[in-house]
Amino acid sequence: MAIQKQGLSMISSTRTGLSLNAAGAVANTLVAELTRPTPPSVTRFAAAIVGTARPLGVLFYGSAARLLDNTAPERNAGATAGAGSAENDADLSDSVLDFYVIVERQRDWPRGRVARIANALLPPNVEYHERSIDGRVMRAKVAILSLAQFRRLTRPDAFDTTVWARFSQPARLVWVRDAAAADAILRCVVRAVATAALWAAKLGPERGDAEQYWLGLFERTYAAELRVESSRRPASLLGGAEARYRRLLPLCWLAGDLPASADGAMLDPGLPTAMRPPASRRWRIRAGMGRPLNVARLIKASFTFAGGARYLVWKISRHTGVALTLTPFAERHPLLAAPGVVIRLMRAGVFRRKA
Repeated sequence: MAIQKQGLSMISSTRTGLSLNAAGAVANTLVAELTRPTPPSVTRFAAAIVGTARPLGVLFYGSAARLLDNTAPERNAGATAGAGSAENDADLSDSVLDFYVIVERQRDWPRGRVARIANALLPPNVEYHERSIDGRVMRAKVAILSLAQFRRLTRPDAFDTTVWARFSQPARLVWVRDAAAADAILRCVVRAVATAALWAAKLGPERGDAEQYWLGLFERTYAAELRVESSRRPASLLGGAEARYRRLLPLCWLAGDLPASADGAMLDPGLPTAMRPPASRRWRIRAGMGRPLNVARLIKASFTFAGGARYLVWKISRHTGVALTLTPFAERHPLLAAPGVVIRLMRAGVFRRKA
């Protein structure tokens, strides 16, 4: 019996060591992503949006960030990272950047009392910002979360899947208040990736390659939201970053004490079969709640989307070629001004059927 206990203790010790090593590798990978050099225009834009406010940090993610990630190797061939690299010359003036502002308290971000209450009840609020940076107009959608909300929405038991799904994807920390704030944000990002990897194991095949697990997961998270993107969208999230996702998946499983194993590209999370049915039931609850939550956010946005009228004018101009003038009344009351906008678009022939 003593020998058996000693053997079990050694196995436990080995498993703990693997878990700690894997957790450290995950953290190191995400630190490198968060601190990756970013074009100065993006960091100046983020600083201009922050202004005199004192949030904890600003995360840059989404399609524009992926564009930088996927094109930087070609542009930076033979160049050193940081100042002077070709990535610093990236032109994102035709893109809408995606920022998440993480605050300590709701009152740390300037907006009205109703918007703060709405953000506390149904996060995140979204704002639209435009600034002229280095002679070019830059645009961004800015979501606001408190640190407590960021922590809660990246946990595996979160009913809302949107935040952990977003931040299981690469992001950059383009503005940060101090080292303590950076550490707090890093912990949330690590938790988001770990949560995504755990759900990928629970919902994915018993054995498969990393792409199968990630694609299956992103297809489910998109289906749980009110999204207008095509069915090819989940695959585009992996495009150019396949190696990153292949590396993180088994590391997250090991860090989470799953007895994962690999046979070449084929992975086995070692998930007990008995865990799959209850996980599927829990996911159905999340999938059922996803669309109502996003509909509620859309309704909330009609009252709290600061700068939303300017965003719509830009989108209409970009997609139709019709330049609209935004009056002060229309900017303050976009819903009341909407019929006039529709009439102008009809007169411009936007809705005419093409031959």
